[in-house]
Amino acid sequence: MATSTRFVLAIHVLTSLAITDGKPMRSEDLAFSVQTNATFIRSLLSRLQEAGLTTSQLGTGGGALLAKPSAKIRLLDVYRAVEDREVFAYHRQGPNESCVVGKNIQQAIRPSLDQATQALERKLGGVTIADIAQEVARLGKFTIPWSGC
Repeated sequence: MATSTRFVLAIHVLTSLAITDGKPMRSEDLAFSVQTNATFIRSLLSRLQEAGLTTSQLGTGGGALLAKPSAKIRLLDVYRAVEDREVFAYHRQGPNESCVVGKNIQQAIRPSLDQATQALERKLGGVTIADIAQEVARLGKFTIPWSGC
């Protein structure tokens, strides 16, 4: 099963914007940090902007900015902005209803998967981009605002 990296890369991008403390960042500079191409970053920024998490400043010296304080952007908001699917996907075509397992499997596993999803959402809802930025600054031994990569 393929997994998406959009969520983690979106956290990376938002954290980069948070540590610059209001200085716009070009998609090329964000792509350099993430080690991907600027086209992917622009696509990610588009999703983040639609969710109200980023904005852009046009013209010379322009680029992406946080649309609100990093302390107000929860990881849950980021997840919901960039991921297309539920945490756990059920059968694409539905299980075989003529099989005793197929007929009952989704009903049997739904409570456990719902509880796991709720736990994940609680955790992601309690961590902000500001929290991640502070941890990056602590690990990197620098202070915010930071002007480097």
